[in-house]
Amino acid sequence: MDKRYWVGFTLVKGIGAVRFQALRDHFGDLSLAWQAPPDALRAAGLGAKVIERLLQVRADVDLDRLVERITQQGIKILTWEEDAYPALLREIDQPPPVLYVRGDLTEEDAWAVAIVGTRRVTAYGRQVTEELAAFLAQNGVTVVSGLARGVDAVAHQAALRAGGRTIAVLGCGVDRIYPPEHAALAEKIIHAGALVSDYAPGTPPEAANFPPRNRIISGLALATVVVEAGETSGALITAQFAADQGREVFAVPGNILAPQSKGANALIAQGARPLLSPRDLLEALNLNRVNEQRAVRKAVPGDEVEAALLNVLGPEPLHLDEIRQQTGLPIERVSASLVMMELKGLARQVGGNHYVAVREERPEYKV
Repeated sequence: MDKRYWVGFTLVKGIGAVRFQALRDHFGDLSLAWQAPPDALRAAGLGAKVIERLLQVRADVDLDRLVERITQQGIKILTWEEDAYPALLREIDQPPPVLYVRGDLTEEDAWAVAIVGTRRVTAYGRQVTEELAAFLAQNGVTVVSGLARGVDAVAHQAALRAGGRTIAVLGCGVDRIYPPEHAALAEKIIHAGALVSDYAPGTPPEAANFPPRNRIISGLALATVVVEAGETSGALITAQFAADQGREVFAVPGNILAPQSKGANALIAQGARPLLSPRDLLEALNLNRVNEQRAVRKAVPGDEVEAALLNVLGPEPLHLDEIRQQTGLPIERVSASLVMMELKGLARQVGGNHYVAVREERPEYKV
């Protein structure tokens, strides 16, 4: 894969996931799209302003030198076609075509929770954030946040102190730390997680960049927790993205007289789950056996029965008898395999002998 053109298109304002995919569909190859004349770009659905910006970037940027400079900075370029692209993020509507990463994204990050909130955190909010992030880290759950002042920074710091992993999603290039006083924190995150952005290196921290990046914070996580948030807090945007993505939203109840709690309390009134204990989060997301699931995944290989079950199971609950009928397998083998698959985190019983798949996007299994 030639990543030069992937990088090139991320430099063009107005070309996001939808237009990016449209270009690929129209030209069949990004190199052809990059070199296409204006008439062909119009035929692919680009407007006059976007075409003008693309032509300007093509004239100004040497993609070979740019990619070389990015890699020399220790920045990884990750496209949505690669296996290393985060599976949770790939599931959202319009995932970013390219991620820039300093540090490492690992399989462990499939178990992740986002913690977000106000920059003007209170002593109460700080205590809750510290306890929650530390608890998650100690239980093998990656903490995702935005490196902002307040709740975000407290969450990252607490996860690091607990020896856990944490991911910071930036509203600028991963080579431009914002706020600047978090440079030391960012370096620690690089060694115990990753800095992530869909903005090309060198992109400044402009105000318009931050709301869109919140969809990545929620997209990397199984759930989003809003600790404290004012009525117009960016954390509420993250919560909305999480809800739109079909992810769980939790909010920490707060003082009804405190401005920092108005947003979180409003989320609860609108249907978000009130978070009364960190353990409630683990149980709600079936994360209370994360370390056990990881150990079993490594220790026990899949077999033909497991592969057959994975091809039958989906997001809709399926009764044990229906699973047996569709696979043609003996009921005792189906039951035993489902128990093991629950331990691996590949399947979950949702009541009344009904099961659903819990899996990353993967190809059809062969039996």
